[in-house]
Amino acid sequence: VHLVESGGGLVQAGGSLNLSCEASGRALETYVIHWFRQAPGGEREFVALITGFLAEYYGNSVKGRSTIYRDNAKNIVILQIDKMVRSDTALYFCAAKERDPSVKPELQDFWGQGMQVTVSE
Repeated sequence: VHLVESGGGLVQAGGSLNLSCEASGRALETYVIHWFRQAPGGEREFVALITGFLAEYYGNSVKGRSTIYRDNAKNIVILQIDKMVRSDTALYFCAAKERDPSVKPELQDFWGQGMQVTVSE
């Protein structure tokens, strides 16, 4: 599975951002799609995931202000984050894991290259 992220960039604090993860190579249905992020000097942190059955799970840092959804026909997953704050600034990655979800980066099967998201005041 080849994953490509898009939609990152610069956003003002309080604004919203839609991050896209597009897959190619295999159909997405059997994969759980995850989003992680990594701030400078920090560890890779779980953000959100969506299973093939459309179950959603969010990390504490974005819970209540994020929505993740997927379109298997288009092989794409979208993560929307609202009310963005400076601490959302990070490199964002999407990752795919077959069948079962996991918040652990080391258990993911495939990764995108990542994209920068910067929140300014």
